[in-house]
Amino acid sequence: MFNLTPTVRNLLIANVLFLVAQQSLLPLITQVGSLYPVGSPFFFPWQFFTYMFLHAGWGHLIANMFGLISFGPLLEQRWGASRFLTFWLICGVGAGVLYEGVRGYEMHKMEVARQEFHQSPTGGDFANFFRSYFPDATGYESLAGALERNPQNQEYINAATKAVDGAVTETRDSPNGGMVGASGALFGILFAFAYLFPNTELMLLFFPFPIKAKYFVFLYAAYELYNGVHRTPGDNVAHFAHLGGLLIGFIVLRFWEHGRERFY
Repeated sequence: MFNLTPTVRNLLIANVLFLVAQQSLLPLITQVGSLYPVGSPFFFPWQFFTYMFLHAGWGHLIANMFGLISFGPLLEQRWGASRFLTFWLICGVGAGVLYEGVRGYEMHKMEVARQEFHQSPTGGDFANFFRSYFPDATGYESLAGALERNPQNQEYINAATKAVDGAVTETRDSPNGGMVGASGALFGILFAFAYLFPNTELMLLFFPFPIKAKYFVFLYAAYELYNGVHRTPGDNVAHFAHLGGLLIGFIVLRFWEHGRERFY
C-alpha cells in the first residue's frame, strides 16, 4: 500500500480533478493551459506552469501519478512539504522552458529549410523536407517525383511551395500542437530519488529482477536521449522535456547542497 504524504496526495488529487475538467467540464482548458510553441497564436506565458497539471488521457495521467506516488513520499518525508512542492514545480516549469528551447531550435531549422526550398525548389529537396520534418506524412512522393522529372514546371513548383509553407504554418499555429503532462516534474523527482537514495533496489513491472535506483534512472535517461535524437514516425512523446526535468532536478539539488554547505 502506498504511504501517501500530504503534498503527494494533494498533487494526485489536483491532477485527477484537472483531467476530469478537461474531459467533461471545461474542454477549453486543454487549449488554454497546454504549452504551445513560442510564437504560436495559442501561446501564453502561464502555460509554462499550467501544462504540467494537464494530461492527454487517463493512461497518461496514471503513468505519471504512479511515478509520483512511488518516489515522491520518501522525498517529501526527507525535505518537508514546502521544499518538495517547490522542487516539483521548479522541475516542471524548467522542463517546459528547456523543451521550448529545443522546439524553437527545431522550428528555426524548419524555417531555414523552407526558405532554402523557396530559393531552389527541386523534387529531391521537397521529398527530403517531408522526410526530415514530417516523417508521418504521405502523398507528397508523387508530386516530388513529378517535380524531379519536370523541374521547370511552374504548376508543380507552386504546388510544392504551397505544401511546404502549409506544413510549417500548421506546425507553428495548430491548436493541436500543445504539450501536456507532469513528466518533466516527475523526471526531476526520479533524479532526486536516485541522487539521494542511489542504492535503493527497485522492483519494476517491466524488469524481471531488482535494479538499483541510480542504474534505473541512468538507463531511463539514456533511453529518453536516444529516442529524442532518433525520433520515429508517430512518436509524440516530448523526450527532451523529460530530460529537461532531469537536468533541472540536478541543478536544483546541487544549488541546495552548495547553499547548505555555505550556510553551515
